[in-house]
Amino acid sequence: MTNNFSAVIFDMDGLVLDTESTYCPAWQQAAATMGQNLPDAFCLSLSGLHQRDVEQKLLAACGADFNLQDFHHTAGLFWRDHVNTHGITIKPGFTPLLDNIVQQQLPFCLATNSRAANAFECLELAGLSGVFATVITRDDVECGKPAPDIFLAAADALQVDIRHCLVLEDSYTGIVAATTAGAFSVYVPSVTPADPAAIALCGMMAADLRQILDIIRLA
Repeated sequence: MTNNFSAVIFDMDGLVLDTESTYCPAWQQAAATMGQNLPDAFCLSLSGLHQRDVEQKLLAACGADFNLQDFHHTAGLFWRDHVNTHGITIKPGFTPLLDNIVQQQLPFCLATNSRAANAFECLELAGLSGVFATVITRDDVECGKPAPDIFLAAADALQVDIRHCLVLEDSYTGIVAATTAGAFSVYVPSVTPADPAAIALCGMMAADLRQILDIIRLA
């Protein structure tokens, strides 16, 4: 039940930060230089996945001989050129939601499947450096999402029982991880249509972070 939570755990990509709009074009540009076409739907299907799973999908789509090292390098160049020019947009509703959480003195943290270096770079580009005192990344655990490790580590860092944590996620992968961990999960889809499997599994669905603020105020 949402009125029993004592801490809030945020995902990063697609939940706090609108990173899909930066990653997808970079992936598509890099693939194009290698003679491949990655449709928008394919790129969006990578949301929330760990790099190993992303690579498996890329090989399945582009062929077993697709050079992942070249792809990552080229995509990284395109991505950095874009974000250095345009920055990374913060999702609507995040700032007032966080202000309310701080006002209520609720413990909170960030828990992301991204590697630490990438996570902190994205936060800096979005102007959120130092906002999260606690950041749990893929580097901190043995297994990334959809395994529960990241959320269990987040709850441990906050010193709050995972069953009393409200986890905010935008992907099916994250919802699986949160549910497996034992947290109450709220699904905030970052792409449309929303994933039916995530809807069925989550504790609650919200249209955006502004709606989450209403939920927390009621709780």
